[in-house]
Amino acid sequence: MSVDPMAYEAQFFGFTPQTCLLRIYLAFQDHLFEVMQAVEQVILKKLEDVPNSEISPVQVRKCTEKFLCFMKGRFDNLFGKMEQLILQAVLRIPPNILLPEDKCQETHPFSEEKFQLLRKEIEELQEKYKVELCTEQALLAELEEQKIVKARLRETLTFFDELENIGRDHGTSNFRESLVSLVQNCRKFQNIRDKVEKQSQRLETR
Repeated sequence: MSVDPMAYEAQFFGFTPQTCLLRIYLAFQDHLFEVMQAVEQVILKKLEDVPNSEISPVQVRKCTEKFLCFMKGRFDNLFGKMEQLILQAVLRIPPNILLPEDKCQETHPFSEEKFQLLRKEIEELQEKYKVELCTEQALLAELEEQKIVKARLRETLTFFDELENIGRDHGTSNFRESLVSLVQNCRKFQNIRDKVEKQSQRLETR
């Protein structure tokens, strides 16, 4: 059998020419075996009608097998020649013929260099897509964090509003000013405490 893959022919026919010829070869071979079996059965039946025949069924089988080998050798020789003829003149697409789906190559020829450039461009686009995907995921995560911070800020503002309302109920005119004053006083008390602690340490070391 031919070792040429004949890929372009396979694209057109939907099967490789070698596969087609192999099936034809096997079909002819099976038919030859069936014919020889039928001939053998006819010979054996005829011998039954011959009185005192010295030819045994074993001899008939040996002769049948010998004739089958002879026919198979002739058939292989003829089929090899037929295979070359069919592959070269029947199932081969001429090199100057393009299939309909490849007609665009006449107006837009595509070289190996262009193919490599296209592959490189595709790889670069894939890398950019991965980077953009990671960036998008990071932005989405940051957006989720901002939503959490915004929700907490709303809770804090609501808390201060409630405190301000409570202050008004208890006679405090401006809760925020009172809160600022309270923070300042706390800082003053903290400074006084720090001074007292330092003086205590000095007295203890004497």
